[in-house]
Order: sequence, then C-alpha cells, then structure tokens
Amino acid sequence: MRKALRWLLALTVLIGTLSTAGAATAAQPEATTGSTDIKERLLAIPGMSLVEEKPYTGYRFFVLNYTQPVDHRHPSAGTFQQRITVLHKDVSRPTVFYTGGYNVSTTPSRREPTQIVDGNQVSMEYRFFTPSRPDPADWSKLDIWQAASDQHRIFEALKPVYDHKWISTGGSKGGMTATYYERFYPRDMDGVVAYVAPNDVVNDEDSAYDRFFASVGTKECRDRLNAVQREALVRREPLEKKYEAYAADNGYTFTTVGSLDRAYEAVVLDYVWGFWQYSLLSDCDTIPADAKTATDQEIWDSIDTISGFSAYADQGLERYTPYYYQAGTQLGAPTIEFPHIEKELIRYGSQPPRNFVPRSIPMKFQPSAMRDVDTWVRQNAHQMLYVYGQNDPWGAERFRLGNGASDSYVFTAPGMNHGANVAGLVPDEKALATARILEWAGVASAAVQADPSAAKPLARHDARLDVRDVEREQALRP
Repeated sequence: MRKALRWLLALTVLIGTLSTAGAATAAQPEATTGSTDIKERLLAIPGMSLVEEKPYTGYRFFVLNYTQPVDHRHPSAGTFQQRITVLHKDVSRPTVFYTGGYNVSTTPSRREPTQIVDGNQVSMEYRFFTPSRPDPADWSKLDIWQAASDQHRIFEALKPVYDHKWISTGGSKGGMTATYYERFYPRDMDGVVAYVAPNDVVNDEDSAYDRFFASVGTKECRDRLNAVQREALVRREPLEKKYEAYAADNGYTFTTVGSLDRAYEAVVLDYVWGFWQYSLLSDCDTIPADAKTATDQEIWDSIDTISGFSAYADQGLERYTPYYYQAGTQLGAPTIEFPHIEKELIRYGSQPPRNFVPRSIPMKFQPSAMRDVDTWVRQNAHQMLYVYGQNDPWGAERFRLGNGASDSYVFTAPGMNHGANVAGLVPDEKALATARILEWAGVASAAVQADPSAAKPLARHDARLDVRDVEREQALRP
C-alpha cells in the first residue's frame, strides 16, 4: 500500500506539471491551482473509472466506480466495483465524505456539512447494496470493519487530490457508518458529523424505546396513532383481503417473510414508529380522529401512507437485504412492546431481522460489535458531533460521550424527527456546532474562532442541491 501511495503521489505531481489548457470549460471551477483537469486527475487513480459526468452550475459532478477488494484482510481473494460520486468544488477547499449507509444517489446533492464548509463532497455506496455487490456475494464479508476499510481506501486514493481537511458525515445508518469508520481509522478524518445515529449496544434490552413511545409528543396524538394501529389488527380479516388484491395487482410475493399475514402485521406494527420517524407533531391532524368509526379504506390509507404495504413483500425487502443482514449480525434491531394492543391481536410481534433475509444467507449475531464501538466512542471520541431529533424513535438509544471524549458533542433538535440537523438546533448549539465544523475543516475565520455565535454556513442555500428532508426508508429501518 505504501509503494502504491508513493507511486500515486508521484503520478499526481507529474500530471500537475503538464499543461492541459482548454480541457476544462470556463463555466467550471478550476480543478487545481494549476491547470490540470479534475476528471483527468480522478481517472488517473488506479482502480477508478468513470460512469458519467453530470453538469451542475458551480461544480463538477462525477459518478465513478472504484475497484475494492471483497476482503480487505485478503486483497488477492477477488474484487468488486464500488460506486462513488464526487461533487467537485475546488481542490483548495475541504472535503466532506458522506454515506447514507445504503445506495448512493447519482443526482448531484450537497449535505449540510458540505454547505457549511463550502467544500467538495465524496459520497460512497455501502458495500453489498447493488450495484456495489461482489458476484458471487460472500455475505460474511459484509461487516462494519470491511465497510470502514472501503472508506479508508477511497480516502487514501483521493487524499493526494483533495489534500485539505476532511470531515466524514452521514445520517441514520450513515451516521452509524461515519462512527464505525472513525472507530477503526481514527487518523483519517479531521472531524465527524453524525446525524440521528442509533446505537443499540445491548440488542436484547430495548426498554428505552418503550419509554420513548410512552411520552413522545402529546397524549392526544399518541392515542390517535395507537387506536389506528390497534384497529388495523382488529380488522385484520377484511384488510388482509384488500392486501391480497393489492399484492396480486402489483405482483408481490412473500417468500422471505413467510406469509402475507406476517407481512401485514409487520407493516401495521411499524405504523406508530414510522409516524414519529418521518412526521412532525403538527401532522397528527392527518391521522383519523376516531379509529373505530373510520372506514376500512381510511385505516388502510393511513397505514399505507406511513408504513407502506409493499415494505415486507419480497420485492420491497430485496433492496434492503444488506441492511437486515447487518442488523441481524452486528447492528442489532429494536424489539418493542405494544401495551395498547391486546395480546391476542398480535401473532408475531417485533419480528427479528432473520425473518427479512432469504434463508439461503446464513446469519449469526455478534453481540460484541456494538459494545466495542460504544466503548470506543465514550473513551476516545475526538472532534465528533452527534445530532438527534427530539421526536425520533431511533434516538432513544443513542451515542453518548464519556470522560475520555474531547471536543465532541451530542445535541438534540427540539421537535424534530429523523431529519434532524444542525440548522434545527437551538441558537447557541447551532452556532457552536457550525463553528466547530468550520474549525475542524480548517475554514473558520478569526471572528468565528473568537466568537462561535458569528458562525454561519459559507455557501448559500441551494434548494435543489441542499438536501434537508429526512431520507425516507419505509418500514422499520434507520
């Protein structure tokens, strides 16, 4: 690896001395302080290939494939193509390394830290999410260390091009991913901004979620949601007939979960969780006020809008097989109680991830994985920022800091859901978080360093580019 890195550095210097005047159009930002085209520099990296370039004013946006080993412990045992994107601003700016923990979007977008620092953005598709999946797929190579090693290799490949400060970020499973990356490669990044990242340290102890649902929002809203959820189970027979017709019309099957009945109950039991994950307290007015007098169609529509009746069909599960595999092997998954529903109405309860992964894929849970990460964060977190939403169920089990943490923070955005961000924090915390991100990225002005209340994003808001809405993953997924 060191020889390869020296070779890459030498190549970068050589390319930087060549004149390529006219290679970049006048409308595009300069790739470097010299005249080398950024596309040429990216494609000069061994293992990097271009899928497409898409135009966006003020940036250059590339969809790329990068060759990765299937097993970072045994690099000679095969490779696969991992999809990444690069939103290029200028090599003189800091770089934000983003992953959502799932597929990567091939549409230009800018995450909140990227806007704050006015930087470049590298986005990574998580291994085993198609098309970034080895063929054949050895699922034992899907774990948090292998994924962190993917990020590490991408960083090492791109650091000679983007040689200023780097900050990693991600939301939900992406926030978890940014945390695991920092745990295994703590010297790569100059800061971490993790949004709404769950932290299920002890998989069998989930009472924090039950306490959350007993107090979130208002009693009126909780009662409305609970009543609709219960009523959907009371009316299981007529609504399942509707579900059968819906499945037939759409070609849905239920081989993985086992039956339409299992899928139906899973969708219904996700309903209350899904509301608080994706909606706000003000949205309670959209929930039927009296579930007992609501029509079957009104109950169906409310459940479908929030949980999605396609979620546990084979066709809905297939894309998320890598997530459920990880939940059942390392990440853990919440098991919650439903005290407002009579036991005889619930046949399966909170089903384990094993039920959502094809039986041909072996799974074995590793209880030490999350304990290790949690201990590391408490004792070693440095320049890490966690942002949670007050009304987001996933924040019931969150990352916390211990005495060993330094220059690290955990903030909660009042009234916000799974889309919580720095912009939604109370003013003092918003200013402090923004100031720390600017400082970690090496772009904090003297005024901001002297007074964090002066901190503001360096780039103007772009309604198309700046993604602020919660990334909706129907069903109970972070």
